[in-house]
Amino acid sequence: MKGLLRRALTAVIFVAVMVGGLFGGHYSFVTLFLLITGLCLWEYLGLVLENAGKKDLIRKLLGLGMGILPFVLASIVQLNLISDRENFIVLASILFSPFVFLSFVYELYAGSEKPFTNLAYLILGVFYIGIPFALLDFVAFSGEYFYATTVLGLLLLTWTNDTMAYLIGSQIGKTPLFPRISPKKTWEGTLGGAAVSFIVAYLLSLYIPELSFINWMVLALIISVFGSLGDLVESMLKRSHQIKDSGSLLPGHGGFLDRFDGFIFMLPFAAAYLLWIR
Repeated sequence: MKGLLRRALTAVIFVAVMVGGLFGGHYSFVTLFLLITGLCLWEYLGLVLENAGKKDLIRKLLGLGMGILPFVLASIVQLNLISDRENFIVLASILFSPFVFLSFVYELYAGSEKPFTNLAYLILGVFYIGIPFALLDFVAFSGEYFYATTVLGLLLLTWTNDTMAYLIGSQIGKTPLFPRISPKKTWEGTLGGAAVSFIVAYLLSLYIPELSFINWMVLALIISVFGSLGDLVESMLKRSHQIKDSGSLLPGHGGFLDRFDGFIFMLPFAAAYLLWIR
């Protein structure tokens, strides 16, 4: 009972913060997702690095700085904080170079047995987490328009797919989906989650007219496929490091990477579709 109450309280606070950040304006949106990007990166780096005290703390800080830069730069562009393309390229180079090259220099002196493995993990964080969240800026901002409700729809579809896949799978699931990576996931749960996502997409088309019925259905399909794959990819990451949850910042719900794994993985595909139809 106490565990259930803790999960419910965490969910209420989490939803309140998300809604406030989403609809508080341009800068609250950027602040919210900058924080989420940083927390997901921090948990990811905690998973993949050796956690050998101070040495890995410095690596994590370098990886964190490197990983959030795509989101920072995308925010600068989409909020029109810099209009000169040449100055932006210079700014991007100035910001990126120290983190990238200092990471190489640091490994020279850190004495790790696998220096290039550490470097690979840092750079992977940029592509796995940093760039997808940077694409969210291009979904949310387009000229004078701020599509907060579109982002809300993507979040609702992702979490519907994930939650209903779990609930349906736990009740009627019998056929394993990917037992080598996630033994508890089933085809029944996955297809059930997708079906409910299409129902939610229909409801979103009624209340969020920024996108048509067809477009919401396409997004539901993208999220059902790539959101589910994203969940499996994070499960593969955790299993390879023999860890159950990415973190404990959300009591009763695991870590931020656990909550946003499917959202992160589907973002490049959803963003490509949304930018194509605009």
